[in-house]
Amino acid sequence: MFTAKDERTALEAVPEGLFIDGQWRPAASGGTFPVEDPSTGQVVAEVSDGSAQDAQDALGAAHRAGPAWASTPPRERGEILRRAYQALVDRTEELALVMTLEMGKPLDHSRSEIAYAAEFFRWFSEEAVRVRGDWLVAPDGRGRLLTMRQPVGSCLFVTPWNFPIAMGTRKIGPALAAGCTVVIKPAALTPLSMLSLARILEDAGLPAGVLNVVTTSSSGRTLEPLYGDGRLRKLSFTGSTEVGRSLYARAAEGVLRISMELGGNAPFLVFADADLDAAVDGAVQAKMRNVGEACTAANRFHVESEVAGEFSRRLAERLEAMKVGRGTEAGVEVGPLVDEATRDKVDELVRDAVGRGAEVLTGGEAISGPGHFYRPTVLGSVPGGSRLLSEEVFGPVAPVVSFETEEEAVRAANDTEFGLVAYVYTSDLKRAIRVIEGLETGMVGLNRGLVSNPAAPFGGVKSSGIGREGGREGIEEYLETKYVAIDL
Repeated sequence: MFTAKDERTALEAVPEGLFIDGQWRPAASGGTFPVEDPSTGQVVAEVSDGSAQDAQDALGAAHRAGPAWASTPPRERGEILRRAYQALVDRTEELALVMTLEMGKPLDHSRSEIAYAAEFFRWFSEEAVRVRGDWLVAPDGRGRLLTMRQPVGSCLFVTPWNFPIAMGTRKIGPALAAGCTVVIKPAALTPLSMLSLARILEDAGLPAGVLNVVTTSSSGRTLEPLYGDGRLRKLSFTGSTEVGRSLYARAAEGVLRISMELGGNAPFLVFADADLDAAVDGAVQAKMRNVGEACTAANRFHVESEVAGEFSRRLAERLEAMKVGRGTEAGVEVGPLVDEATRDKVDELVRDAVGRGAEVLTGGEAISGPGHFYRPTVLGSVPGGSRLLSEEVFGPVAPVVSFETEEEAVRAANDTEFGLVAYVYTSDLKRAIRVIEGLETGMVGLNRGLVSNPAAPFGGVKSSGIGREGGREGIEEYLETKYVAIDL
């Protein structure tokens, strides 16, 4: 249990200012913006409000540092990442407290995120030395065909508030391993975790200019000049599909390499032959991780009619028993939503479904008082047309709808513009393969409620994004192929 003194100590350890060219400095304007604790509404920190000039300075630093970093031996790049991995592990408690204070998630969730985030540095520290090219004899035998892989160049990363460290390491790890340099703009709601991460990399020996952090209250205004700047070669964004589409268009100006992890609307399919205990366990994990504020969160539960009632009852019992409160309190499993607008959107979607005839099995309302809390909710018999079946519910709400046939289940699961992840529970191997192959998603959890793994490629199809992060595929996003024709 942390005390108020512990909270102050953790916050005081967060570096102040922007991190540009190896220096911590104030914003050019001298301005700052507040960071609030979503469980109380109180301001916990003031951070520098970067401007377009600051962003250009950061890109300039990254561009200048590029040649030396690209020529740094891969083993040295990997060792820096390995030291940063160890520092994240060693400082888990301090970093978890900072994350909980700025984002609201329970401490156990913050600790889990830091463990997950650290693994990206460990994984890509190992991948740094495994970048390969190729050597071929020309088909006519008169020459040789050489291909080599080289770093893309300077990258711009825009990261979200829901996983404020992990979404950073998932991008920074492969970029640094490949020999790229970085400008990163963390979410205005949760900048403290990224500032702490930058200090860790600085202490790990990362050269000046290789990583630059610009915090700002206005992403659009601050980053606007960069998209058409010829020094920028790659854009990676995690966030909403709406913003992603806009950035996609901007990236076209500089013909940038892009990778985007956008919105989700994950279906969770439960067939009558499934292990129902395991399905409920998986549902709780897939729905309630990070208080439901995750693009991989199960958004709608399609359950075979034979077991829909029993599944809904068990899920409601589990969610109703979860302790809601400030994330720093002992035993809390459900923290606040990140801000008032997010809570209001969740409540709006629930009211829409109830107004159409959905049955509230538990929850279904905001919690009054300080903070942005919403009761864990299960809705049964959710009618078609309800907005929460088509819109992403970034909160602790589980809508359950029934189906009769396998074909109906797959059709309903695919009835969305999104295609990030799906979950399937069945004991029938043949059915599992048929359903998995029929799902229009980039990832599938088969009889498990968690798919994220640094050793696996994370990403979606359709409006859920483009490109992959993590796994062997992750470093490919930061490498260009150069072909050399050799005349013998």
